[in-house]
Formats: sequence, structure tokens, C-alpha cells
Amino acid sequence: MHDPGPAFRGLHVPGAPFVLANPWDAGSARVLAALGAQAIGTSSAAHAFTLGLPDGARITRDDALQHASDLVAATRLPVSADLENGYGDSPDEVAETVRLACQAGVAGLSIEDILLPDSAAYPFDEAVERIRAAVAAARALPRDLVLFARADGVMTGAYDVDEGIRRLQAFEAAGADGLYLPMPPGMADLSRICASVTAPVNALAAGNFTHASLQDFAAAGVARVSLGSALASATHRTLVDAARALFDRGDFTPLGQVIEGDEVDDLLMRGARG
Repeated sequence: MHDPGPAFRGLHVPGAPFVLANPWDAGSARVLAALGAQAIGTSSAAHAFTLGLPDGARITRDDALQHASDLVAATRLPVSADLENGYGDSPDEVAETVRLACQAGVAGLSIEDILLPDSAAYPFDEAVERIRAAVAAARALPRDLVLFARADGVMTGAYDVDEGIRRLQAFEAAGADGLYLPMPPGMADLSRICASVTAPVNALAAGNFTHASLQDFAAAGVARVSLGSALASATHRTLVDAARALFDRGDFTPLGQVIEGDEVDDLLMRGARG
């Protein structure tokens, strides 16, 4: 079986970040592949949108893994799976999720430290033990799997940046391949996060960070910039604006500004796995 892990691992260079594009279905994955994406990642929020569910809805582990498998089959690109909190509180449940993710064919995955569906974080020791179990499961697999450990408590308000850094350092010591603290207050904090660890750091292009360039992220020491649900939300912005013009004003002009079907067809063919 082809192992996408080594190529995916090789993309993660601190100070020379790549963009981890986040599609929401096979078609968007193929378009992104055709347009130059080097790797793609699932987004729990974008996936929820496709199911008619809001961001934060609890998707089952089976559904999340099937979605990841669909994206793996769609293109030649490595796929990283957003697996939320590992779909279980216990270290054993997290380890089982890692094993199942390998079977789904992904090249990488991320596990966060939030006690979903709440916004509270797992206690420090418990959070570290969960990552330690995930790492042990990943190392026992028959192929490479790049595991990112997430400290999401700054984003949810559960703890501050100092605590987030403490957690990232502990996750790295537990063996995590990469680290991710979404939405620190600013670029200076992101630089401090990158300087506090040696493993590759993922940054999220959202909020104020959408005003930063890839060069800004590179200067901060970031190795990977993910997009989360931003691309899916952008398509919904277009959908909402066009629908409001249609239904509120009887205005069809937004439909004259769309991409031509032949161009979409070409991108889908070029981005396919083949």
C-alpha cells in the first residue's frame, strides 16, 4: 500500500510554511488539487455544513472517518484528518481513533484537548496522557502517520497563552509530531509559540490572521497554515449573496459572474486521483 506519510511529513518545515487547504467534499478537493494544493485537510465545521449541521455539531467518529476516506480517494494529495478530541475521553478511545484513521488512509491527523461538546479543556495531566496514547498508537502502525496535538483552550477561553504553551511543550515531550494552538491573540504570540517548541507548528488563517501573508507566517516560524472552514464559508457567502439577490430583488445578475462549467470540469479532471 502507498504510504503518503513521509511526503506529508516532509512538507512541514518551520519558517517555510505550506498551505493545508481544507475542502468539504471530493469536488472541492479536486479543484484545490488542480490549483496547486500540496496537501488537504478535513474540517469538522466544513463537513458539518455539508450535512446540514452547524459548526460545533457532534459528528460521529464513523462519519468523520468516512469523510476523510472520501477525500483520500478523491485526489493524489496527502490528507490530514481533523478528529476533534479523538471521539472519546479516555486515552484508549483516542488510540483507537488513531488506528481507525490509519485504516481510512490519511497521512496525518490532529487531536485537541477540549472536552467536547463543552468548551472546557481536559485537565493538564489528562490532556498529556491522551496525546501520549495517540502517539503510542501511531508509532505501532504499519505506516507513517503525522500526529498534530492541539491546545484549543486559548480559542475557547479555557486558558491563556502561557498555559497553552505549557501544554504544547508537554505534547511535544509526549511525542507529538506537530503542534497547534489556534487563534492566539496576535502574531507576536504566534512567534512566541513557535520559539517555545522545536516541532512544526500549524497556524490558522482566520480572524485577524487573514490579514497576514504567508511570508508573515514564515517569519513567525510557522511550518503549516490551515484554513479551517474558511473556504466552505466563502462559498456560503457567495450562495447567500446570490440567493438574496434572487429572492429579495428578483436580480439574476450574480449568476452571470460564476465560473464557467467547462473550467470546473477541467479542474475536476486535473485534480482527480487518476
